[in-house]
Amino acid sequence: MAQPENPTKPLGHAYDRPEVEVTLAPLSLRGNLVLPEHGRGLVLFAHGSGSSRLSPRNRFVAERLQRKGLGTLLFDLLRDDEAADRRNVFDISLLAERLALATDWVRSRTDLRSLPLGYFGASTGAAAALVADTITHHSIAAIVSRGGRPDLAGVALRAVRAPTLLIVGGATTG
Repeated sequence: MAQPENPTKPLGHAYDRPEVEVTLAPLSLRGNLVLPEHGRGLVLFAHGSGSSRLSPRNRFVAERLQRKGLGTLLFDLLRDDEAADRRNVFDISLLAERLALATDWVRSRTDLRSLPLGYFGASTGAAAALVADTITHHSIAAIVSRGGRPDLAGVALRAVRAPTLLIVGGATTG
């Protein structure tokens, strides 16, 4: 009988893995792909304003998903030079288009083609994930928004097809 996984034992973090190039012709974006053995799905992370694939919060979430048998793709929706322009960080159409193109990239890979896909968005990345669901021709199994800005998705909210969980707020103690 297999031993249960030790929940305190660290997994290989996404940022420890070799980078992949998420090719969205004509540009490529850096990312980190982790595929657990016998993975049950793949979650694409859409990072929010001022964040990147190296965000400690998103890495924490990614590791927890990996422990549950889900693959993760943490990648930057913007190149470094683009992220320096704050207008791009709030350009939901641009971010959503990049996420939809990354979804195309995932589906073009034979090793990823059959996995159910989910989006995990934070801050402006949440709005990008919601809009991307409306423009991709691929099926998205679920969207999770952590502290997101779904309001920035505008009228696209009415067209979202995937089941969506919005995680907002939190208790603070003082």
